[in-house]
Amino acid sequence: MKYLVNWNERPQGSAIEYENVQKRILKLFQHWEIPSEIKVHAFVVRVGEWGGSMLFEADDPLLMHKMCSIFPAFQFEVHQVIDVQDAVRVEMEAIKWRDELPS
Repeated sequence: MKYLVNWNERPQGSAIEYENVQKRILKLFQHWEIPSEIKVHAFVVRVGEWGGSMLFEADDPLLMHKMCSIFPAFQFEVHQVIDVQDAVRVEMEAIKWRDELPS
């Protein structure tokens, strides 16, 4: 299955608390490794923001849940996605099926 994950940092308290959270996130990230069971297609950060996106494939949704659990300072949006050519193919099949029904 393919997943598109978007994340943003959760709102923090004071400026110094936010700076401390930034340090903690970067420390965690320095030690974190992408699981070998995951095939990453894109892993990007939005310019000028504290958030980003990852497009990847994985067979086990628990891997995604574990990754989200490692970084509690982030809010995650996880979407299962499909390739556009596959979506178009099944949409055309659905339209054909509908069009073949008696009026």
